[in-house]
Amino acid sequence: MTVKHQTLEGKTALVTGGARRIGRAIVLRLASSGVNVAVHYNTSEEAAEKTVAETLDRGVRAWKIRADLADESQAEDLISAVLDRTGRLDFLINNASVFTPSTLETITAGNLIRTLAVNAFAPLVLVRTFARGVNGGAVVNILDSRIRCVDTDHVAYQLSKDMLSSLTRLMAAEYAPRVRVNGIAPGLILSPAGKDGSHIKERLSKNILHRTGSPEDVAEAVIFLLSNPFVTGEIIFMDGGENVRRDRS
Repeated sequence: MTVKHQTLEGKTALVTGGARRIGRAIVLRLASSGVNVAVHYNTSEEAAEKTVAETLDRGVRAWKIRADLADESQAEDLISAVLDRTGRLDFLINNASVFTPSTLETITAGNLIRTLAVNAFAPLVLVRTFARGVNGGAVVNILDSRIRCVDTDHVAYQLSKDMLSSLTRLMAAEYAPRVRVNGIAPGLILSPAGKDGSHIKERLSKNILHRTGSPEDVAEAVIFLLSNPFVTGEIIFMDGGENVRRDRS
């Protein structure tokens, strides 16, 4: 029996944090599949303009839209702002996140609240607003392979991604069958912004493939989840098997 995947051509997607890094790779891969893309950004306006230009070069429509996802009202308004510009919205990719160091000794309420707001609550707000306005669609939440381990150097971030992991399954159940909700948990893809490659080298031996992935690898997984109509409530780990080693140890 042949599996019939949904065509993506002519659809429209919103990618939060789509200006740079993994978000940019997702935007460009969607464009290569014929998807029109709204590129969300907060402070990276120049990068967003460049990504939009590259997207337009692929023969689809593209828009840049700013919102501070730490502000609940701006998160609430983002879907309607996108619809006002695009006229339709079929896919939502929750990629935007903040990643700041915090330990159990140094974490503050302010740090935790902002991190949870951007990394977990804003995706919830966006998904429920998205679900109200569509008869059918798909969501992909970008998580982190840390959800299978403990990172005591990034406590607020860890808690936020753990929460988004749980929300992915909750939202899949709540909004089915109209909206499918899945997640991707990347591992060694890029060094944290502003850091050199030493972070990658330190963790490389922990995955069983002994190599890094690429933003394009994550983007390919997004395409799979958007186009396969029978997958929901799932999380794909893209970490070179690092989580398998953790399970085995």
